[in-house]
Amino acid sequence: MTDKKATLSITGLNDPIDLPVLSGTVGPDVLDVRALAGNGYFTYDPGFVSTASCESKITYIDGDAGVLLHRGYPIDVLAKESDYLETCYLLLHGELPSKAEYTEFVDIITNHTMVHESIARFFRGFHYDSHPMAMMCGIVGALSAFYHDSLDISDPRHRIISAHRLIAKMPTLAAMCYKHSQGQPFMYPDNDLGYSENFLHMMFGTPCNDPYVNPVIARAMDRIFLLHADHEQNASTSTVRLAGSSGANPFACIAAGIATLWGPAHGGANEAVLEMLEEIGDEKNIDQFVARAKDKSDPFRLMGFGHRVYKNFDPRSKVMKETCDEVLAELGLENDPLLRIAKRLEQIALEDEYFIEKKLYPNVDFYSGIIMKAIGIPTDMFTVIFATGRTVGWIAHWHEMITDGYKIGRPRQLYKGYAKRDFVTRDDRPAVNPTNF
Repeated sequence: MTDKKATLSITGLNDPIDLPVLSGTVGPDVLDVRALAGNGYFTYDPGFVSTASCESKITYIDGDAGVLLHRGYPIDVLAKESDYLETCYLLLHGELPSKAEYTEFVDIITNHTMVHESIARFFRGFHYDSHPMAMMCGIVGALSAFYHDSLDISDPRHRIISAHRLIAKMPTLAAMCYKHSQGQPFMYPDNDLGYSENFLHMMFGTPCNDPYVNPVIARAMDRIFLLHADHEQNASTSTVRLAGSSGANPFACIAAGIATLWGPAHGGANEAVLEMLEEIGDEKNIDQFVARAKDKSDPFRLMGFGHRVYKNFDPRSKVMKETCDEVLAELGLENDPLLRIAKRLEQIALEDEYFIEKKLYPNVDFYSGIIMKAIGIPTDMFTVIFATGRTVGWIAHWHEMITDGYKIGRPRQLYKGYAKRDFVTRDDRPAVNPTNF
């Protein structure tokens, strides 16, 4: 907190209202508007785009400068020098682990990857063509029915056990969603494999073959998880915090986050990239679609370019581009028709003055979508993989909220409906044509 303050004068109010100005470690100062409620006023901020709903020490974003820090560490440094599980430890505990702490943490996660055998029977209740995100919402919420021993959110030990279980079991559940849709047997985790390697083994392995995962592909998958681990107070993270503010158990809160991520405006961007490439269809059509993207009267948009938060460049995209190039070279897919379209669009976006002027650079969703397509992951699994990587961020924010003390979330509203009116009996009411839905 600083000694600065803002003074708000309101017509009809005798005395001005002093609003303290709060300062974070970095970033813009924040007006503390809590005093407004005591004077009969609320703020109006649709989408909460100008409202800080909490204090946090986990992630910092400067969209204008293209900065993303996890506990102070730049995301590109973590992506190159660290791995997903080490980043998980950092998000949960605030510091990078020592060698011994890292080894212990990896061992804990590895030994929590199995799920209760009854969960396999739970999957059989879903239709074979159920959307994987529908299955994930149901399954993750149902985990609270299996782990009664760790649901006391006031107990720090219960919270960390739940965190470990969720981080460890999400890849297993994600792979089970895929296997169920393919009619293939579920693959048990292999504790001799690393986190991302094990996920790919459970996704694509079969009981007929010995485990083998290409290390280049495993590293790419690990980076996808890492680059999606947390992104500050976005819609799904805010949902997890809001659900947690009621005292809900962590499995229910993470299920709420998954449901929010399922929305195409949030977690479906990399899926939309592949749909766009399929719509373009052929390299000869690229110029036509680029022209449409430049036409303000045309609703067509190039997906995977620019970002709502990052007004300059997405700091995750450079590492993801390098990873994308490595994967395509490893798999010999440089001549895949859709991927050739993607590479041509990337070149245009980096060289065309229109895209440069508007800072519509390829973002992390553009490259991650291409990588997952190359690996052989179907598009309806993309958001499931996003949720798997993001789980640790959700848990870290949930834990921080509970540790710091919290009040149940209760946003206000600007009411525009009827004032009090008299009740008319059914026989005396005129016919109406409802327009609300």
